[in-house]
Amino acid sequence: MKKPNIVLVMADQLAPQFTGAYGHPLVKTPHMDALAARGAKFDAAYCSAPLCAPSRFSFMSGQLVTRIAAYDNASEFPASVPTFAHHLRRAGYRTCLSGKMHFVGPDQLHGFEERLTTDIYPSDHAWTPDWELPDERIDKWYHNMDSVREAGVAATTFQIEYDEETAFFARRRIFEYAMQKVEPFCMVVSFIHPHDPYVARPEWWDLYDHDAIDMPGSPEAEDPHSKRLMKGIEADVVAVSDEEVRNARHAYYANTSYFDSKVGAVVQALEESGQLDDTIVIVTADHGDMLGERGLWYKMTFFEHSGRVPMIVAGPGVARRDIAEPCSLVDLLPTFLDVAGVGQQEFGAPIDGRSLWPLANGSAEDDASGGEAIGEYCAECASHPVFMIRRGRFKYIHCDVDPPQLFDLEADPHELVNLADDPEHAQIAAAFATEVAQRWDSDRIRENVIATQRQRRAVHAAMEAGQLTSWDYQPKRDASQEFVRNHMDWTEAAEKTRFPPQKGEEPA
Repeated sequence: MKKPNIVLVMADQLAPQFTGAYGHPLVKTPHMDALAARGAKFDAAYCSAPLCAPSRFSFMSGQLVTRIAAYDNASEFPASVPTFAHHLRRAGYRTCLSGKMHFVGPDQLHGFEERLTTDIYPSDHAWTPDWELPDERIDKWYHNMDSVREAGVAATTFQIEYDEETAFFARRRIFEYAMQKVEPFCMVVSFIHPHDPYVARPEWWDLYDHDAIDMPGSPEAEDPHSKRLMKGIEADVVAVSDEEVRNARHAYYANTSYFDSKVGAVVQALEESGQLDDTIVIVTADHGDMLGERGLWYKMTFFEHSGRVPMIVAGPGVARRDIAEPCSLVDLLPTFLDVAGVGQQEFGAPIDGRSLWPLANGSAEDDASGGEAIGEYCAECASHPVFMIRRGRFKYIHCDVDPPQLFDLEADPHELVNLADDPEHAQIAAAFATEVAQRWDSDRIRENVIATQRQRRAVHAAMEAGQLTSWDYQPKRDASQEFVRNHMDWTEAAEKTRFPPQKGEEPA
């Protein structure tokens, strides 16, 4: 049986609540809508960590953050950790990455045979937090309220330039795969939008009536972790006006539509190259964005707008259905292997996810009371690990230095009522507390987080002295072999790069 291609399109910091595909009345996402209309839409998908690099390392490895020490945005992703790219490569897939993955360390491929672009963020240990000084801000790279106060319109930004390049090289490679008859292939196309700064080009900004932009609808969070986040991003001392909040949300919506256009561009390339019918397309994100809800911005919390992600799957064998059963990004590795028909291949490492393919293809019943998503946060604006369990209708959040939180997301989707001390939910809260104690050794994890932070700060200080040795990925290009050169016949070059080929001609 022919193995389908796999193309995953990833956004950065995209909350599903702010997409038309997931029911927002204003935000325009026609290409995500179209995929959802012919595929499976997971309505309770979560990231494994509400921060870029940890979430991505976990997603690629199918392992939870604490298992692979992927604690923060400066944690090294070891080359010895198997990823879905490694597994699919062993199964005969061509593996390719275009765009962001925030790999930290000298290995900048992690199973991908090729990367078409460099990364957008640094690949060293510069962004290491310090849990021994948890109240100390690192101004150079911590989020602050400037992204909200300076939101608006611009002709270009470094993020726009990056995403234009990411889409261009991905589309070109898709057509080259068709010309060269490469099959099967797995491509990840990973964009930075709608991640802050909240700055959009005019054509995307103008899609929306500024006065119609909805404002945050939930009261300011009062729990200790939220207060730490407010301090960390300076929301406790820097006031923002309603107009600045509206500008930020307006730009975010605009950039969500911009990201959606890139989804459409990738799908169009697959269709025009004759490969769409043989390709599973997945759209997701590394985490969400609070966007002013609960008085919070950006991510770093397990509230729904930060912790949930879109997950839409379409393609051959996928059933049209909305799926309420909780799941997470760690489930994608075993799902991909199921799609590829790999079977019981030796993983080489423990896998924390489960295959979602039976849910996606309709062979398994959707059980909203079953399934689970596990989350871990061990990065800035914290001093101790934060754990999350989403199972059925309930979400439980634990941190050793904070009161526990228990939410009934069916009855209270905006997480306004903490049921952890509610007598009617005492048994449920106690069961979750027992599970947390059995699942995690919080003291040991904290000790390891601090130990790795010390190591990384020492390495970074040394690397900043003397001659710079950069880990940042250098895309391979040989201009002497591109387009038309003297050692080529231009008519042959034109023939080889034309798709579809003229009748009776096939590219060599």
